[in-house]
Amino acid sequence: MASPGSPLPAGVFGFLLLAFAGDFGHSTELAFAVEPSDDIAVQERPLVLYCQVEGIPPITITWRKNGAMVMDNENTFVLANGSLYVSRFQKVRGDGSSDEGEYDCMAQNRFGLVVSRKAKIQAATMSDFHVHPQNAVVEEGGVARFQCQIHGLPEPLILWQKNQVPINTDNDRYTLLPKGVLQITGLRAEDSGIFHCVATNIANVKFSREARLTVSGSHSTVYKDPMILVGPENLTLTVHQTAILECIATGNPRPIVSWSRLDGRPIGVEGIQVLGTGNLMISDLTVQHSGIYVCAANKPGTRVRRTAQGRLVVQAPAEFVQHPQSISRPVGTTAIFTCLAQGEPPPQITWLKNGQILEPTGHIKLKNNNSTLTIYGISQEDEAIYQCIAENSAGSTQASARLTVLWADGLPGPPQNVKAETVSATTVQVSWSEPLQNTKEIIGYVLHIRKAADPVEMEYQEAVSKSTFQQLVTDLEPSTSYSFYIKAYTSRGASKASEVMVVSTLGEVPAMPSLFIKVLNSTTIQAVWEPSVKLGQQEGFKLYYRKVHLAHFTGPMLLPSNVTSYNITHLDPSVVYEVKLLAYNQHGDGNSTVRFVSLRETVEKTVLNPPCDCMKDEQNNKTSTTGIIIGIHIGVTCIIFCVLFLMFGYRGRLLMCKNVQEQLSTPQIPRSQRNATGLVLNGAARRDRDDLDMNGKQLEMNELERLFLALPSQDQQDKGIMPDHVPPDSHDETQISTLPLDEFSIIEEQLDPQAKSLAPDDQGGPLHNFSQEVPALKHSPTNEG
Repeated sequence: MASPGSPLPAGVFGFLLLAFAGDFGHSTELAFAVEPSDDIAVQERPLVLYCQVEGIPPITITWRKNGAMVMDNENTFVLANGSLYVSRFQKVRGDGSSDEGEYDCMAQNRFGLVVSRKAKIQAATMSDFHVHPQNAVVEEGGVARFQCQIHGLPEPLILWQKNQVPINTDNDRYTLLPKGVLQITGLRAEDSGIFHCVATNIANVKFSREARLTVSGSHSTVYKDPMILVGPENLTLTVHQTAILECIATGNPRPIVSWSRLDGRPIGVEGIQVLGTGNLMISDLTVQHSGIYVCAANKPGTRVRRTAQGRLVVQAPAEFVQHPQSISRPVGTTAIFTCLAQGEPPPQITWLKNGQILEPTGHIKLKNNNSTLTIYGISQEDEAIYQCIAENSAGSTQASARLTVLWADGLPGPPQNVKAETVSATTVQVSWSEPLQNTKEIIGYVLHIRKAADPVEMEYQEAVSKSTFQQLVTDLEPSTSYSFYIKAYTSRGASKASEVMVVSTLGEVPAMPSLFIKVLNSTTIQAVWEPSVKLGQQEGFKLYYRKVHLAHFTGPMLLPSNVTSYNITHLDPSVVYEVKLLAYNQHGDGNSTVRFVSLRETVEKTVLNPPCDCMKDEQNNKTSTTGIIIGIHIGVTCIIFCVLFLMFGYRGRLLMCKNVQEQLSTPQIPRSQRNATGLVLNGAARRDRDDLDMNGKQLEMNELERLFLALPSQDQQDKGIMPDHVPPDSHDETQISTLPLDEFSIIEEQLDPQAKSLAPDDQGGPLHNFSQEVPALKHSPTNEG
């Protein structure tokens, strides 16, 4: 099937374009040789607006002013060559009318009508001066500037006079600018005088007031910073005109004036000239000259500068890049005209048909900013001269082309008995019968197809042979209206279109949804699906399920379209289930999606891996956490006891060494005579009395002396006197006993108050006096001997 908007298939009807296409360049049937142009007319003088036309006679030429027809009268009439003659131009007539306005020329012959560009006619005028030169007193060597301004049509020419004599423009120190500015640089005494300007155009001559220039004193040598007296103004001009950007600066020494563009692009040299000491003149303007120009006054030899800037806008009247071409097309085909124009600002394009503004209709379309005119299914009524008018603020232009509609005698009539019948949601059957006359030369038929809501350009065609009188149109959209008509084609052209038939395709039921089954437990499954994108209005889903060995389904469960899952509960885990889902809408039920699911594997997995008792696990977790905390407390307590044990064990060992020394001379000392309680080896005293001889005691004494150096005497200890080389007792001096645990125990130790004050603990304070006994690590009898 052909795509929308495509031409007829080349293999069947391509020869038609070759047989009937014509390209005649610019329209030769009727075209303008000379068009009226803008003009400025003088009051009470004749005015001629020119208009010359080329084409096949007879040609009729008429004129319009501001869109209204200009009637011949004694003052205004059309000449034999088509030009309009105004004998006495008047800006305002006695009846209030005016000869000013926009004029265009219209030419017509049997091929059509064309309209010329609009010519703007204005009356020549000149106002009074609204800016007059002013008196000035300037020191010698300085700069003087006079200015006068006046409005007029055409633009007045302003000249200057000094003491009633025209100024000598050959003097390089005198610069005359077109806008009524006079600059005098390097002033001298002889420059003093009376100045005034004279404005002249075709309407009048006027004189400004006079101004006196006084040159005072001699040239000053006092330094003055550069200063720009007058900078460039913003200008809007048209291509090929001349732009003058004024810049006059003063200072001592005299500053150097330079020009640049703000965008950094070079100004160039062609057509560029400097007037006076710093005015920039650009001749023969182009659009590329548009930009912001910067005037800089620089102090010689330094970077001291002052700047001023002005914007130059150069407009270009509309002109054609591509003209529309005259063409010939058979009836029922498509005609396309292209008209491309450029200008600054970009021009607007308007189309005319035989001089009347062409508005888009059902079969006439304008595209690409009106640059393309397309006429679909052309008929005899479309034959005309079409004009493209391009217009912007700088001017307008026009171009024309003719559409010739080819209609041959003996063409077949329109096909008869056209019928269109809906077959399905995407198919329509179109049938027809032969035309009533001229059927022998028919070479085929073309079926034109279009959505009823689409524009004409979206139409597409299907070509069939001359022996085919029905066509199955496929790939249509559901629930959509389509229009159909048929044309019969011969080698000389196409017949008129048949009757248009409009028919709608059937609605379409939803497509199959995608269905997934999730097993939640041994008795519950979840059906999850994705909805179809082709569901119609008031759509929904139907869900069924059954045991596979049963004939009937449970359901349907009607679910709305926004639901995409459903849980099926209370199932038998020992059997296999079949789940069916379909989508429905107002056109019926769609095809269903079927899934099978078994819960047996879930039951087996449950037996092999019984589910956990969550409450019990939670209690166990709590119990485990409590046990960990208790274990940490016990461990910390054990560490504290170990540290205390080592500290007290060291002090007890010192006391034990002293007692052993005393026991060498006294076998047994009553417990009541001991001045302190310390760590005593369990059972060691008995062995010392029974087993050790004197030599053994002497060896042990020597060993103790070697380990503990010289111990202080009892008297020294009582007095708190310690040897200098023996450090006080502290936990850093603790000796770790290597005796078995079953050979010692911990008993209460009575500390001397004075000794407590000399033995700080590891926190910097005194050691604490434990008033109660620390439990022994292993209970055993205590030997008091």
